[in-house]
Amino acid sequence: MDGINSLATGLAVALTAQNLACAFAGCLLGILSGVLPGLGAAAAIAILLPWVHALDATPALIVLAGVFCGVQHGGGIRAILGHVPGTSPSAVSAIEGHPLALQGRAGAALAVAALGAWFAGCLGTAFIASVAPLLSNLALGFGPAERFALMVLALIGAVVVASGSRLKSLAMAVLGLLLSMVGADALSGTPRLSLGVPELSGGISFVVLAVGLFALSDVIDQLAHPTGQHKAITGDVSGLWLSRKDAHEAGPAVLRGTALGLLMGLLPGVAALRASWASYAMEKRLAGARGRFGKGDLRGVAGPESARCAGAQTSFIALLALGIPLNAVMALLMGALLIKGSQPGPQWIGSQPSLWWGLIASMGIGQLMLLMINVPLVGVWIRLLAVPYRHVFAAVTLLCCIGVYALRGSAFDVGLMAGFAAAGYALRQLGCDLVPLLLGFVLGPQMEGQLRGALALSQGEWGTFVSHPLSASLLAAAALLLVAVFLPSTSRERRAAFHDAD
Repeated sequence: MDGINSLATGLAVALTAQNLACAFAGCLLGILSGVLPGLGAAAAIAILLPWVHALDATPALIVLAGVFCGVQHGGGIRAILGHVPGTSPSAVSAIEGHPLALQGRAGAALAVAALGAWFAGCLGTAFIASVAPLLSNLALGFGPAERFALMVLALIGAVVVASGSRLKSLAMAVLGLLLSMVGADALSGTPRLSLGVPELSGGISFVVLAVGLFALSDVIDQLAHPTGQHKAITGDVSGLWLSRKDAHEAGPAVLRGTALGLLMGLLPGVAALRASWASYAMEKRLAGARGRFGKGDLRGVAGPESARCAGAQTSFIALLALGIPLNAVMALLMGALLIKGSQPGPQWIGSQPSLWWGLIASMGIGQLMLLMINVPLVGVWIRLLAVPYRHVFAAVTLLCCIGVYALRGSAFDVGLMAGFAAAGYALRQLGCDLVPLLLGFVLGPQMEGQLRGALALSQGEWGTFVSHPLSASLLAAAALLLVAVFLPSTSRERRAAFHDAD
């Protein structure tokens, strides 16, 4: 009965005119961001952060979650028809999807990608609804010491799975923590690291940092290192459905990919990327000599697309149940919630049931919207593949500047955003992964609060972090993880894994 009442609560929230419009707008913008060149989930959400600032927490989260889910669908379209190379989660679908499109079977490839993503998204939403409350209840018994240790483990996990040098990733995490300390001390009000700049007395705006690092720096990087215009399939696509033979071949791959993605979404890092490549490797191995891998095999599209969407969905669990973002997109969503005065964590689901169940119901409705938008509008998406990046970057830059300025009417914020964009581009050129920086910035204030809380309860005894079994275990796991990643054997395997993903 509780489940029925909870679902009714969620549907009552999700089926309001405003929230339905927000879900539809988010899904539409997400697919658009996935199809257009130079955009992705992190950049799209960063661009939208200032624009959803005027919305309440529920519709704002519904819009951003819809964008995130929509990008997964749009990325598949661009990979199959445009053959976009790179390390994006959708790139693996191009390996088999684009040869199929060149053979005149683009309709079947798009259909299996859309249906696989829809099935995985629906199952992923149900997985979130069932697992997140259990994990949240388990974490309710955590004290400040345990929460601090859990955040340390999450931050070290981000360093471990980040690309590039381990020392650089660790330095990025520390830099993020330092940037989060800029402004007045929460207890004493003493200015910290503000360099005497009055505009920094309240701290660095999360929106300004996120837009600069993940939207404008992408623009600079794309302009400095253009990838060129890839030849896309821009003709009419027919046969947007699966034959009985295609369904029989792709169905098991969808099931396997979905199961793999559900599990890998619980791990730190870009779960969708790892899940899609793992699914492709599994399908290729299972097909063996009977497969057509490398020449166009539907299983090489069905499995990775399902795994990618399932992994993307279940990466919400750690954020909503524990308040721990596992990747850059979840950190952006967490920042959006914090701006709205909503603190995700163990108490969040119980204290804000309408927001929680409204989000779950909107995710379910959004998956249906994505299927309805994706396939019927394929002609529109095909035409967008021919849009040159020079038109996209101008629109992105304008949206970023207007959105950031509109937040507080501050030219200083626009200049600071430009500074973060330049810094983000420079750090990328130095081989630094920006994800640990963003996670450090988001987790920094909470880590400081939990650290102070634990020390206050123990009357200043630092031994409290090792006297509690759970916090001691989490800190030990973080230390072992950090030591293990610096071992020569682990370093070789890590480089090989990133090389394979590329």
